[in-house]
Amino acid sequence: MVYFRGVSAISRLRSRVGKQSSLSNSVRWLQMQSSSELDLKSQLQEIIPEQQVLGGMRGMTGLLWETSLLDAEEGIRFRGLSIPECQKVLPSAQSGEEPLPEGLLWLLLTGKVPNKEQVEALSKELARRAVVPDYVYKAINALPSTAHPMTQFASGVMALQVQSEFQKAYEKGDVHKSKFWEPTFEDALNLIARVPVVASYVYRRMYKDGSIIPLDDSLDYGANFSHMLGFDSPQMKELMRLYVTIHSDHEGGNVSAHAGHLVGSALSDPYLSFAAALNGLAGPLHGLANQEVLLWIKSVVEECGENISKEQLKDYVWKTLNSGKVVPGYGHGVLRKTDPRYVCQREFALKHLPDDPLFQLVSKLYEVVPPILTELGKVKNPWPNVDAHSGVLLNYYGLTEARYYTVLFGVSRSLGICSQLIWDRALGLPLERPKSVNVDWLDNFVRSSR
Repeated sequence: MVYFRGVSAISRLRSRVGKQSSLSNSVRWLQMQSSSELDLKSQLQEIIPEQQVLGGMRGMTGLLWETSLLDAEEGIRFRGLSIPECQKVLPSAQSGEEPLPEGLLWLLLTGKVPNKEQVEALSKELARRAVVPDYVYKAINALPSTAHPMTQFASGVMALQVQSEFQKAYEKGDVHKSKFWEPTFEDALNLIARVPVVASYVYRRMYKDGSIIPLDDSLDYGANFSHMLGFDSPQMKELMRLYVTIHSDHEGGNVSAHAGHLVGSALSDPYLSFAAALNGLAGPLHGLANQEVLLWIKSVVEECGENISKEQLKDYVWKTLNSGKVVPGYGHGVLRKTDPRYVCQREFALKHLPDDPLFQLVSKLYEVVPPILTELGKVKNPWPNVDAHSGVLLNYYGLTEARYYTVLFGVSRSLGICSQLIWDRALGLPLERPKSVNVDWLDNFVRSSR
């Protein structure tokens, strides 16, 4: 049962039902109990522990997501292609080796590998669409510059919604539902084109005294993003191409993808849907994890030094676990092996920064952490995920502001979520409306299964 946190939780609820067998309903029993507490919070503190046996919708199959599929053993496949296969067959920049994000976008939308000319044409089209109205910047500027980067980014995306082509077409009522995908396509490409501009504005506003670097329409998508952030080294541009590509999509069950799909199912336009996705991505259990990894690694260095031995590192990992915390960057809700996105970033580091102290520390963690988590016995997947590596690469090339890292994730995720939104409308997928139950229903379910 996905409702409960394991067999022990079911046993606890069954035990409670058994103790309350004289009454027809255990929840009603709970409601009938008197309490001496007068204030609302105290009442909650009393009754909440009675019901803390519930889980969530983990592992349920109930969502169509065409653009990618995640396998527990081999990782993500974009339209059937693994990350190494994408690196091999998707076009790269003339001076680089990593796949261009524009090529992956073409693949996600069509299921076909584009040629170089098609990718170049799409790159130019995205640059042409990357025009951000002044009121978007004013909306961001209304927030304190100390607001979290994801708050500013999501606010900017919401401001972009004013120009939604889908909303205009729907309000006019002259587009048949079989053609809803067409204005959705326009919104999606405009959104994908504009989010790097908005994201880089947030970065420059927060960390570079507001000095803005305009888009260079001679550059590809990833290189332009790097350029607008203020990083023009060829290797950083290559890293950004790789980063955007591998973070673009991870099937539909994760929080941000599902949030975007859910909101889109109400025929909310891509701007509204993607803003919802960003708010999910900003959670500590989802996209915010990538900033936590670098901060934790830096805490290791601060306490133990860069030349920490494996034995010292083991002690620090156990110290973290024994304090009730997790080792950030390890484990995954679906994967049961090392994340291929981690692997390709490690290969990038081995090629471009093999002697970097933080990369060497990440490599030691790869050797140290999985055996410890396996010994702990509570973790289904002791292997590193994508977040375990990205921060160290970004830090090496000068993007040291870990608090901003989730915005990079958000820009990348626009490719996958917007591609699927187009297909949601093309396929006429209905409003998402799953059935919910209450604890009373669960009590009855357990009672009937005894």
